Amino acid sequence: MTDDISEQPDVYAGLLESGLEPIGEVARHIAGWRPRHVVFTARGTSDHAALYAAYLTEIRLGVPAGLASPSAITVYGARPDLRETLAVGVSQSGWSPDLCEVVRVAREQGAHTLAVTNNPASPLAQVAELHVDVAAGHERAVAATKTYTAELLALLLLVESVRGGGRLPEEEKAALHRLPGHAETVLGDPTAEQLAARYRFADRLVTTGRGYAYPTARETALKLMETSYVAALAFSGADLLHGPLAMTQPDVPVIAIVGGGLAGASMRDVVDRLGERKAELVTVGPAGTIRTPEVDERYAPLLDILPLQRLALALALHRGEDPDTPRSLKKVTTTL
Repeated sequence: MTDDISEQPDVYAGLLESGLEPIGEVARHIAGWRPRHVVFTARGTSDHAALYAAYLTEIRLGVPAGLASPSAITVYGARPDLRETLAVGVSQSGWSPDLCEVVRVAREQGAHTLAVTNNPASPLAQVAELHVDVAAGHERAVAATKTYTAELLALLLLVESVRGGGRLPEEEKAALHRLPGHAETVLGDPTAEQLAARYRFADRLVTTGRGYAYPTARETALKLMETSYVAALAFSGADLLHGPLAMTQPDVPVIAIVGGGLAGASMRDVVDRLGERKAELVTVGPAGTIRTPEVDERYAPLLDILPLQRLALALALHRGEDPDTPRSLKKVTTTL
């Protein structure tokens, strides 16, 4: 897991070097299709990448987007009318049977289909019309790290390329090419590992964020549960104020993703309310307990998750667990 996490700056650089042209070609197809709706289907970590893409799709393209419930098709046999829809399956391995079935049925029901995977030879890549390779390389640990951030970057490049009719503006390219350097800087900060020693005896933890940061909150909670077996609950900042705030108290750590954009500004009230409850609060962002660079908030999820992956790794080690092979976790989970 240590190696996988440390390789992420190189994965960013590689995808930005070799992925722009093939992703641009896929984007030209999608722009030509002009879908009126986009439906993402994913599981686990990839579900959080898909949620990020749904935000991008609605905000940047103005196209309604959402996450499908695979069981509606695989368990209940639903056959929704998906004409004028783009159905996108997101999976690191591309081997999940339920995702393959959702994409297959979506194509039968009139949708255009796209797979986003780390394996161009996978069944999911084969069943879809188009494929985007996130090009993360082999991931050693069971818990996903570099494949998650590679999915984020590939989906960001795809949406922005669709917006540009198949290509990225030069100023966008320049900003994106700074990401590997930013990632190196973030991974060089030891703050997250230092916090792990503080939280080694925590049995509950809350993560929160809004907008583009909400998928980061969800992925952080999942990584903590997968590797350290701590009960971690993720809430949007808005949902946290609608009741779950009552569970926060001094012995329940709260990790809040507070960026510099609009969603970060909307988190100020959440942070204030957590302070009133004297919560054990850690903030992640340009002015946070864990510092990350000030970037466009669309890019922040590619940086904010990095120290939180390191936190999950270090916390597992402090608790005497093996983060590389967590119990009851497999690289490919088979669900129908």
